[in-house]
Amino acid sequence: MDYTATQSGFRQQPNMRLRTSLVDGSEGSQLFEDTSGAASGPQTGYSNQQAGPQAAGFPGQSILSDPMSNLAMAYGSSLASQGREMVDKNLDRFIPISKLKYYFAVDTVYVGKKLGLLVFPYMHENWEVSYQQDTPVAPRFDVNAPDLYIPAMGFITYILVAGLALGTQNKFSPELLGVQASSAFVWLIMEVLAVLLSLYLVTVNTDLTTIDLLAFSGYKYVGMIVGVVAGLLFGRPAYYLSLLWCCVAIFVFMIRTLRLKLLSEAAAEGRLVRGAKNQLRMYLTMSIAAAQPIFMYWLTYHLIR
Repeated sequence: MDYTATQSGFRQQPNMRLRTSLVDGSEGSQLFEDTSGAASGPQTGYSNQQAGPQAAGFPGQSILSDPMSNLAMAYGSSLASQGREMVDKNLDRFIPISKLKYYFAVDTVYVGKKLGLLVFPYMHENWEVSYQQDTPVAPRFDVNAPDLYIPAMGFITYILVAGLALGTQNKFSPELLGVQASSAFVWLIMEVLAVLLSLYLVTVNTDLTTIDLLAFSGYKYVGMIVGVVAGLLFGRPAYYLSLLWCCVAIFVFMIRTLRLKLLSEAAAEGRLVRGAKNQLRMYLTMSIAAAQPIFMYWLTYHLIR
């Protein structure tokens, strides 16, 4: 730098630097402005591309907003609801699922009292089923009401005890256990069908349903289990004694229960039964009750050796 220059010249040189720096700064700012402008250009276009389909709407909106499609969806839902109602109605006609809930409405107290009644029914006095507004109360509130819990559990327990008895004889096999279960189930169904046919032939007007008959026929499994377990623990004499006791108990139970369902009101009150129709009902009641000990012995005698 030349310091021999005049004072004015010396003073003008910083101005030159300032002007140069301003020019350089303007160029630098211009560089950044151009770069940002170049970058902002595609971003703006990308945002416009994003906003374009949203503003235009996707094809599903036009379909959903179509009145014909809405009408078709409503018609399809109504057809589905009608089909579901038809299936439920026909299913309930053959398998009354709504009624099955009544027969499983039990508790521990009811099960204990019912088992005691099946084994020792001699001291029980009131055998009538309680009603509430022309509807029988749930079994857990009335020990006289039929249920399906005890027959179902009795059937399963009988199959398990039968498998245990076969195992003690070295005869256990899955096939033989299946034959035992199938045989017991087939005899149960045949018994219920025979009772239904007899009621139809005798033309008995009763409120007994098929499920009621299935419940009453399934109560014999309790005595069968008692007899087989006694035989396994104490031998064949204990089997005969316990089975004989349970056979007499189930016979008394069935007579006192079914006479209120099959016989006339006069017979239910203990008055003399007269007329051929009432005699047929009495014979039918005794036949159903007498069939229980026969099935109990037939399905258990081969399990005890």
